[in-house]
Amino acid sequence: MGPNSPHSTRLVIVMVGLPARGKTYIARKVARFLSWLGYRTRVFNIGDYRRARLGSQHRHDFFDPGNVEGNRARSEMAEAALGDLLAWMGTGGEVAIYDATNSTVKRRATVRDRCVAAGLQVVFIESACEDQNIIEANIRETKLTSPDYAGMDPVEAVADFRARIAHYQSRYEPLTDADAEGASFIKLIDVGRVVVVHRLDGYLPGKLLFYLLNLHVVRRPIYLTRHGESTLNEEGRIGGDAPLSAKGTVYAQKLAEFVDALEQPPEVFTSTLQRTMQTAAPLSVDSNPWRALDEIDAGVCDGMTYAEIALKMPHEYEARQRDKLRYRYPRGESYQDVIARLEPVIIELERQRQPLMVIAHQAVLRALYAYFMDKAPEDVLRMEIPLHTVIRLAPGPYAFVETRHRLV
Repeated sequence: MGPNSPHSTRLVIVMVGLPARGKTYIARKVARFLSWLGYRTRVFNIGDYRRARLGSQHRHDFFDPGNVEGNRARSEMAEAALGDLLAWMGTGGEVAIYDATNSTVKRRATVRDRCVAAGLQVVFIESACEDQNIIEANIRETKLTSPDYAGMDPVEAVADFRARIAHYQSRYEPLTDADAEGASFIKLIDVGRVVVVHRLDGYLPGKLLFYLLNLHVVRRPIYLTRHGESTLNEEGRIGGDAPLSAKGTVYAQKLAEFVDALEQPPEVFTSTLQRTMQTAAPLSVDSNPWRALDEIDAGVCDGMTYAEIALKMPHEYEARQRDKLRYRYPRGESYQDVIARLEPVIIELERQRQPLMVIAHQAVLRALYAYFMDKAPEDVLRMEIPLHTVIRLAPGPYAFVETRHRLV
């Protein structure tokens, strides 16, 4: 199981909900979070199967319950995805997310029975929506981004998608306490305005619930930046709690100018080390120091250069080169340790609805970058997060888009 869990439960999350209710948005967010924590997680999206195997230009009548051929084709895609899901879980998968409407009690019972027979725990997540503003925003987004409507007149695309939703509504059966004997589910209304929980049990489902309680659909940019150069940075030394250098002080002023020019001031978080707090000091907004954002603890190597570590502690240097994700400095931390302590930071950043700026350190920002950009942590451990640069992550339909601003 994932590195932070003492249990070995293998989990299937079954999404439930009408189109344009945020199911896929939630599924992808959950997958990103659990993958970042170290769980082998994969999304099986029925729409992706349909588009890959049957093409993407299906109009609303394909989804009409009275369309016998359409029903047969969609059932085949659902079965193919479920078969692949079960096969993948049988080869070491830990969390699978079955992303489909799953709109009837009968269909949900079939999926649950297949999963339980394979020894898997099942939790349903229903995304219901009563807020017409959210529904309308989702419809517009789908019309603009879905391959199903590529090249179609926007007005025609919206009309067709509304008709598709109506077909699903004609047969839709919401989750209830009696949906299936002993079923576990989380019902989200208006992406978290109201949350209903039924028979939820276990370590990972509990972690999942806490994450979902803090989700929202407000789109806001996130800014990541290292502190200004410190006096130890000048010497190439790691760790420590050194003050800013002269160049670092210049960056702090430039960062203040950058923030003042933003359309909306961000909420600012720093570590508790003086180089980040000094970087934030000139800002016109208050900052919030958080120990969980402190740099990776280098233990006995704190204050050394990498050349000194290679010379004096060659075995440690080589061990770190072999497995940077899991290597733990003597009496210090590993990247996995950093990710574990950043979990509450992620929850808080997800909860916030205004623009955010995190002023922290290279190892910490690599871990945060991996989460927001949906990258495996090991894939970004050697990525440079340069000094004196702001990384702006702007929200897209399902992912962030990155731009970098070099200020000094």
